[in-house]
Amino acid sequence: MPVQPRHPVPADAPAVPPADGAPADHAVGLAHFNSLPFAAAEAAFLECCGSLRWAHRMAAHRPYPDLGALLAASDEAGYDLAPSDIAEALAAEPAPCLHHDAPRAAHLALRAAHAAYESRFGHAFVICLDAYTPAQHVDQVLAGIRVRMEHEVDEERAVTAEELRRLARSRIVELMTAGPGQEG
Repeated sequence: MPVQPRHPVPADAPAVPPADGAPADHAVGLAHFNSLPFAAAEAAFLECCGSLRWAHRMAAHRPYPDLGALLAASDEAGYDLAPSDIAEALAAEPAPCLHHDAPRAAHLALRAAHAAYESRFGHAFVICLDAYTPAQHVDQVLAGIRVRMEHEVDEERAVTAEELRRLARSRIVELMTAGPGQEG
């Protein structure tokens, strides 16, 4: 039951090989990505983080020599986002959802938790779930919302910004692992 349409990787985790067991070849994806026209690279980066300023900065600083440099640039650009940039990125985040076959009670619980969170903080709840199996996602989202509802607004703003950075990193890894023509 996917909660995010992408498959994020924790910020501190090493890149994981594809599920088929073949080693991930980020160099090929990175070389292709570095050669894309600016508009195509910017559009692909917008799929990783919905801030136009972040995507523009990331596309403008190409070429990246390796995945580590790209991820470091992503982190730096993420730390430099203004509150309005973070709000723009949050507005672009897909609403977490359950598989349509999930029990109705689970759908209702998730909707209610998201509504309570959005009412309290004024934006969508985001969480990077790559350390968990898909079967654990709903429990982790509900637990995350429950814990984070206790945060003060400034504390939650910082946690949310960090979750956006983690999501951007993992989406970049996925983008660089995808074959040419599969970006954004």
